[in-house]
Amino acid sequence: MTNEALLRWEQFEAVDMRAGTVLHAEIFAKAKKPAYKLTIDFGPLGIKRSSAQITHRYLPQQLVGRQVIAVVNFPPKQIADFMSECLVLGVYQGEEVILLQPEQGVSNGNRIG
Repeated sequence: MTNEALLRWEQFEAVDMRAGTVLHAEIFAKAKKPAYKLTIDFGPLGIKRSSAQITHRYLPQQLVGRQVIAVVNFPPKQIADFMSECLVLGVYQGEEVILLQPEQGVSNGNRIG
């Protein structure tokens, strides 16, 4: 790995990752790639929405009530007719994305470090 590719600690600290609970999930029919529209409760940070390409592994009803990890300080991104306000994190395994989540339940809005 070259020095240009190394992340400085200050850059990592600028990424605000939080735990949240999915309140609502529905098929995002207008997305170019299969995706869901998620509504996520981040406690003191409020409710945020996200477009997530996680349809290979999860059904909408499996997501409601699930805690997820998301980056909450990206600028909102317009995706078709939907404004995505956070980026839900997962691990790629072939075509699937496996969501990152706390091992135990935590308070919504808790920071990841």
